[in-house]
This record gives sequence, C-alpha cells and structure tokens, in this order.
Amino acid sequence: MTEHSEAQLRHTLPKGMKWYDPGATGLVNPGVLEEFQANGGKVGGRYAGMPLIVLHSVGAKSGEPRTNPLYHLDVDGRWFLVGSYGGSPKAPGWAHNLRANPKVRVDVPGEEGSVRSFEVTAQELAGAERERIWAVLVGRAPGFAEYQKSTSRVIPLFELVRGWQP
Repeated sequence: MTEHSEAQLRHTLPKGMKWYDPGATGLVNPGVLEEFQANGGKVGGRYAGMPLIVLHSVGAKSGEPRTNPLYHLDVDGRWFLVGSYGGSPKAPGWAHNLRANPKVRVDVPGEEGSVRSFEVTAQELAGAERERIWAVLVGRAPGFAEYQKSTSRVIPLFELVRGWQP
C-alpha cells in the first residue's frame, strides 16, 4: 500500500489560495490534464506520485462537460473517489455532478505509458461499506482523517463501477 502524507495532498498552491479553493481547479487542471495524457497518467508537481484518475462528468446545473483530475483509491481492483474538498464545509462540485449524473467516463493510467478510458457509473457509498473503505483510505492517506475532523459534513465516497448501470 502506498501512503500519501498531508504534505503531498496539500502541496504548494499559489500564495493566498486554500487547498479547497474552487479557483484552484481552474489554475491547476489544464497543465495537469495535458501532462496526464502525454505521460501515460503520470504527473509531477503537486500530484507527483499520487494515484490520479481524470473524471469526465456533466455539470449538475449547467449541463456542461466537466473534467477533474482526482486522487483515487484502488481497493482490490475497485476504484473510489473522495469528496473531501480539503475539509471544506461543502462538497466539491464534482460530487454534486456525480449525484445528478452518475454515468461518466474516466481516464486511468494504462500499461506501457498509455491512458485508458472507461465508462463507469458512480455510486455513493453509505453505511458499513463506506466505513470499511474510509478506514482503508485513511490508512493510506492519513490527511483525509484531518479533513473529516475539520468539517461537520460526512465526506462522500463514490465507487466507480465499470460500465453504465441502470
């Protein structure tokens, strides 16, 4: 298992910007997305060494396409996304998008420097399954436990099930 420190998860942002600042998405994503595609899913900078997935979703309100590079957790070949938003009082926009439009596409690192795309259905976890996956997550990336302590909301976890489910 790979552990990711809070320092890795919070790497340097532009001066005055908070980790969960919505503006960070606009500043970070374009270069990260290009690097992800060009290097077979590997990137440097604030995401170096982190397991990334690129989520292609549809905006819940706008209906417009949205693309987000996100930390993902692989547990026994199952993919999970964490809606921590750095412990912000509100969930990230992509979590709202998944609740409204769960049929999405993801890009993941493939073999021999390639990037593979999959159609998936996002399913929000609840109850015992959420708690089990949460325990695995904080075991690998303890910074997420601090995010949970800093907010009153339950940080959502989504499983990305391959194929489009009814």
